[in-house]
Parts: sequence; structure tokens; C-alpha cells
Amino acid sequence: MNLKPATLSRIDEVITHYPVKRSAVLPLLHLIQEEQGYLSKDAIEWVAAKLELAPINVLEVATFYPMFRMEPVGRRHIKVCRTLSCALRGGYQICAEFEKQFGIHRGQTTPDGEVTLDFVECLASCGSGPVVMINDDLHEHVDAARAVALADQIKAEAKARN
Repeated sequence: MNLKPATLSRIDEVITHYPVKRSAVLPLLHLIQEEQGYLSKDAIEWVAAKLELAPINVLEVATFYPMFRMEPVGRRHIKVCRTLSCALRGGYQICAEFEKQFGIHRGQTTPDGEVTLDFVECLASCGSGPVVMINDDLHEHVDAARAVALADQIKAEAKARN
């Protein structure tokens, strides 16, 4: 597996914080996903070897937690909050609008690899919902018109890049 030297160094350092190596599974998976965007089969096997575990022991952790992705995400990862506060203020409608704008359903990526859409648990901005996170940018008080504007912006930036 090909990880940046800084990530490898951080992984080695993180392992030292745990008296039992296997306890470092979660932080190692987070570090690898942060660099690569998802957890490949090679990543699961690499972590297992690094922590002296069977690959199934790492895979069961990676597939249990919804924050881990087993497939690559698009260049733009749109996360629409579905927790109660956002749901009551239109989160489901916002997600439906993004589905319409990009022609995909939740959990899917556009064929060009530009956008992945997910309906997620709390984005920690309950007082300003519905909220949408696009990569690391949080957008608050999103209504249908704002969702269309965000989608248009993403489409325009993708077109300009090509």
C-alpha cells in the first residue's frame, strides 16, 4: 500500500498510544481514509498486518461504522444532514433536490466521478438546519433554491476544469 511518509509516521506514533495494538484499528482506518478518501481491500489487509490481526477483524470494524467508505467518493462529497432538527426543517427535501440536480440517489456517485451524495447523521449545526457539507465546507439554512445554486456552482466548476 502506498501511503505518504507523514501518514506512515502518524500511524506508527498512534499505535504507541494503545497498550494493545488492536485498539488502534479505528484511528488507523481514519488516517488512511483521510489520505485516500476510502478504505480499499488493500488498506484493510495492510492495517490487519500492521496490527497483527486477521483481515476480517479489521473489515468488521470498517463495515460497522457508517463514517467509513469502502468505495471511492466523488471529487465533491455532498453530505445532507438527516437528523431530527434538519429533517424537520426540510433535510429530506434538500436531499431529494440534490438527487434531482445530479441524477443520482443517496449513496451514489455520478458517472463522471464528480459528485457523491450521502444522507448522514448529525453535522453538528442543529440550530441552523438544514445543513449540507460539501467536502469540508458547511452550508447552513439550505433551502431548495440554495441547493440548486450549490449544484449549479459544482457543475460550473466541473465544466471549467474540463
